[in-house]
Parts: sequence; structure tokens; C-alpha cells
Amino acid sequence: MTLPEVGEEGQARLRGASVLVVGAGGLGSPAIMYLAGAGVGALTVVDPDVAETGNLHRQPIHAGRVGWNKAESARAFVQALDPGVSVTALPRPLTPANAAGLVARADVVLDCADSFAASYVLSDACLAAVVPLVSASALGLSGYCGGFCGGAPSLRAVFPDLPDRAANCATAGVLGPVVGMLGTAQAQMALALLLRLEPSPLGQLLTLNPGLRWSGFRFDGAPEPEGGFRFIDAGEIRPGDFVLELRGTDEAPVSIHPSALRADPAAPPLPPRGTRAVLACRSGLRAWRAARLLAPTHPEIVLIAAGDH
Repeated sequence: MTLPEVGEEGQARLRGASVLVVGAGGLGSPAIMYLAGAGVGALTVVDPDVAETGNLHRQPIHAGRVGWNKAESARAFVQALDPGVSVTALPRPLTPANAAGLVARADVVLDCADSFAASYVLSDACLAAVVPLVSASALGLSGYCGGFCGGAPSLRAVFPDLPDRAANCATAGVLGPVVGMLGTAQAQMALALLLRLEPSPLGQLLTLNPGLRWSGFRFDGAPEPEGGFRFIDAGEIRPGDFVLELRGTDEAPVSIHPSALRADPAAPPLPPRGTRAVLACRSGLRAWRAARLLAPTHPEIVLIAAGDH
């Protein structure tokens, strides 16, 4: 409260704020810790996963609670830190079906999910609701953190397409302090938005490069891309949809839908004219690749990221 940029008015603003944090892992751990420490009044934490011993080097808020759901563990951590902060723990995944409702109740949304499908779903929901989104990603010794939506361009405006291959922390590893720095940067951006500090972090991308080199740029004027592939839930599959299951039987013994056809994402069959194509895989990456192959001749394509379960 002694900071001239905060004071009593700013502290009251933080106390009355509600922040949605999707993911309580390596990015979410420092973000939740510093948002609660700053006195943000209400946090909603969404995470279906369970804390494991191998997480603790980069997710220290779960120390002593291995085996707990991460959202519930985060609530216990915050209650011990400051019982005055209200925490709603949601031990379930973010989905295209629940994203809009969760976003609508938040002043700022933090994307800490380490999932590009979740990032695009959150960006689409935040863009529609004009709610600020602070999204970050960390891998190896590098990563980024940016402020999107809320009147600024969306994540799709900066990242309109995906690479042919995408790794994550589980497959490629990450050094704990790297993900910690980026999660802390998310908390700082969120606090700057809640305190209405200038210049706004919306429209700004920070990048952390190997060797602890920070750089970045502003993207205030970036245009929203035309088209793009939208994610839906399996429950949104309609009668008459042309559904392709891009997972093998070893990965998914039961297809995403009874009408789904098993297909190779590198050579998907052409959908019948006039149908909506629904492409499903675990993370959404194979579905995105297959959608790029079909898009020149088939205009209506949606994706499903089925997850690990």
C-alpha cells in the first residue's frame, strides 16, 4: 500500500477482483502464490490433474500434498497463506462447453494450462466476452508471456497456426526457474491490469530466451485472422457430422463417437459435401494438421482435443 501505483484505492481494487486461473502446475503455482499474496480477493482455479512427486521441483505449492487434486491443493495453500482470499477449486478440465461461463465471472483470466487447445479455447471465450487473457508457455530454457483480448488482439492474431510438431514439459522437459519466471510474469501482468497501470500489458508479448535473455514486442494492431479452427466438446457432435477419429485403437479403444471413422491424420478422407467435419485426437495437434489438409476444399471444420482420459 506504500507504493504510489497502488495505495489504498489500488489495494481495495485487488480485494474486489476475481481472477480465473486455468492450470495449477508450473505456471499456475507462482501465479497463484503471488496473486494471493497481493490480496486478490477471489481466485477460481481449474485443474483436473493430481500432484505428483516429479512435479514438485517446479510446482512447490503442492509440497506435502502429493496425490491431491492440484486445484484443491492450491486452495489449501492459499488458505494457509491468507484465509481472506476466497478460492474456488474446480477439479475438472477446461472445455469449450464450460469456458464461456467461467470467463464471464472473471476480471482477468490466466492461461497456465500448458495446452495449446486450452489456450485457443480461452482466447476465443475471452475475445467474445472482452475479458483480458494473460497466456504463457514454457519449454526447456525458454518461453513467452503475453496479454491478449480485453480489447487487444487475441492469441490467434499472434499465433494463427500451429507447428507441425509440438512438445510439452512432460515430453521435452523444462527447468524449474524458467517456468517460475514466466508464471510470475503472468501474475505481474494480471496485477497491472487490475490496478490499471500504464502502459497496459495487453498487446504485449514477453519472450524469455536461453541464457536469461528477455525480449519482446507489442502487437496492438495485429489483425484477427480469418477462419481458423474452433474446438468443440464431444457432446456437441451433431447428427450428420462427418467425424474422424485420428487416434489409433491402442491409444483410444473407444472412438470419440459411435459414427466416427478411424483415419490417418496425414491422409484424412474427404468429407461429403455439405457436412461439417469433426476431427478428434488427444491434444488437438493431429486434428489441426489434418484440418489444414482438408481446409482448401472443405470450409466447415471443427476440432476436438479429447485429452488423456
